[in-house]
Amino acid sequence: MDDTRGRITKDGIRIYEAEDFAGMRAAGRLAAEILDEVAPLVVPGVTSEEIDRYITDRVAASGAVSATIGYKGYKHASCISVNHVVCHGIPGPKIIADGDILNVDVTVILDGWFGDTSRMYVAGSLSRKAERLIQVTHDALFKGIEAVKPGNTFGDIGHAIQSYVEAHRMSVVRDFCGHGLGRVFHAPPNVLHYGRAGTGAVLEEGMIFTIEPMVNLGRPETKVLSDDWTAVTRDKSLSAQFEHSIGVTATGCEIFTLSPAGKFHPTWG
Repeated sequence: MDDTRGRITKDGIRIYEAEDFAGMRAAGRLAAEILDEVAPLVVPGVTSEEIDRYITDRVAASGAVSATIGYKGYKHASCISVNHVVCHGIPGPKIIADGDILNVDVTVILDGWFGDTSRMYVAGSLSRKAERLIQVTHDALFKGIEAVKPGNTFGDIGHAIQSYVEAHRMSVVRDFCGHGLGRVFHAPPNVLHYGRAGTGAVLEEGMIFTIEPMVNLGRPETKVLSDDWTAVTRDKSLSAQFEHSIGVTATGCEIFTLSPAGKFHPTWG
């Protein structure tokens, strides 16, 4: 779908109108509601393809469309990344074990608007190192979001995330980034989760994009497996990710994918 709304900045970033935020709110809320409903499904003994099947059915029942089914040949309504999988994990028959941590990433298209979000889940017991990793990743996302306001730069977002993560002796993945969003799945800008303050494009009211830091307990390097999708940590260390879709407002930003049930963090219960 072509995105023809708003104007384009010199950096190629689309500026949306205030009324466009309503469409993003609805799409973001639906994606977040689906991830809320996933929470009780993540238990030892389940498979990731069972979780994906629920998501597929739920997207269809809502009158929306999955943005990922058919995207570059992908066949699933979610990416489910377990333990040392950084992102783009393909749902499959492998049984989830006690103590596994999962990122579930869902993007829906509702009335032409894309709602994109991911969050972490824990199957059964939670190890101390996994708990620390999840907490730091969660908090790093919100450090990045705090830097979003007109006049700041995308480098300010990356710097806020990177400095927080590295202060906790973890690493930010550099091979993947956030992206522009709206009536298309991926558009400028690339939202890096590392960088120098004061660099990069200047944030303006009306910009819409994702922030989705991936954080590793070990080194930041990744590799993509032979399926051409699954990205894993090279050192097999645990990895975590959280993602929100946001829009820049006159005074800061609006998060479109907040959890309606307050389940964005996996230890909400």
